[in-house]
Amino acid sequence: MDVGLLSFIMPIVHQEWTLTNSQTGLISSVSTIGMICGGFFFGYLADRIGRKNTLMLSLLTFSIGNFILAFAQGFDSFLIIRFFVGMGLGGELPVAATYVSDLYSGAKRSRMLILADSFWALGWLVASFLSFALNGILSWRGLLIVTAISAFFAIVVRKQVPELKKPTAKKHHFVISKFLNFKTIMLWLAWFMVMFSYYGMFMWLPGIMTSKGNSVVDSFGYSVIIIVAQLPGYFTAAWLTKKINLRYIFAIYMIGTAVGAVLFGQAQTPVATVICGCILSFFNLGAYGTIIAITPSIYDSAIRGTMTGIAEGIGRIGAVIGPLLVGILIDQKVGINAIFIIFMVSLVIGAAAMLLIPNPEHSTVEEG
Repeated sequence: MDVGLLSFIMPIVHQEWTLTNSQTGLISSVSTIGMICGGFFFGYLADRIGRKNTLMLSLLTFSIGNFILAFAQGFDSFLIIRFFVGMGLGGELPVAATYVSDLYSGAKRSRMLILADSFWALGWLVASFLSFALNGILSWRGLLIVTAISAFFAIVVRKQVPELKKPTAKKHHFVISKFLNFKTIMLWLAWFMVMFSYYGMFMWLPGIMTSKGNSVVDSFGYSVIIIVAQLPGYFTAAWLTKKINLRYIFAIYMIGTAVGAVLFGQAQTPVATVICGCILSFFNLGAYGTIIAITPSIYDSAIRGTMTGIAEGIGRIGAVIGPLLVGILIDQKVGINAIFIIFMVSLVIGAAAMLLIPNPEHSTVEEG
């Protein structure tokens, strides 16, 4: 919800503060830099103090940060506060995935991780409806305050989510050895390409809709339809875990996203834009869910939080570059079609990187 809401707020802040496209892209990029730092820090913390406590800390960090962000008085202060919001969010994602991974094994672990990640799409839908229904009443500042209410969910986590057995700490040389592993490097490359394409395309989605002749309000409606298409992408990927290896599922969905990117870039009418956007959304989020299922399964429980956080953090370097690059290219009058061809190439590279990874121990089809 937080990331989705930011994508809808960006065009409004862009107009209110008379920002350039590059500055607008920088808002998303700074948030993502915070997510990189948060993934590293909270992922490491999850292996030291436990998943539950770390999950609550990360949740409170980005919720309280959003409340403070609602009172930002200018572009510079907005960037600084948004960095800390990003830290909290960047920590929550790998820690939650690590927790779910600790609960299950085998093919069931893969399905549950993908299904858990499908709530990302539900969060985007909530953000869309909040933006459409409340923007005229509350403004973007009020929307951020509504988002900050999620801090109360920490109470639910504290009371209802049991802490799992604390992983046995390993020596640091064991973790460092993983950095030099070919499997890990290819995983990082796949993460980079997923994040580069996802954030580059979806953070600019409302703005691109507007550039294709739709009003900002209409673009919210079109975006909702495209976001709904994410859910069957997740569900079919989860279903496929019963049939084929996770690496192949990821590659299929990355290639499907590449095709969708080319079609979306060439779309001229509102109807064609929505149809191609749905194709893009279906495959891109299926790939996103699949790589989240793959990553924690590769590593031992004692370093699972750390390595999952690092992998997502490396991927978010791509998430920094993606939106910033789109802003720069639009400022330079580069066409939407050419921009989406760049994403197509990155998606094909990501698929190839994943196929080069040796079979992860828990990514084969098995009962669990």
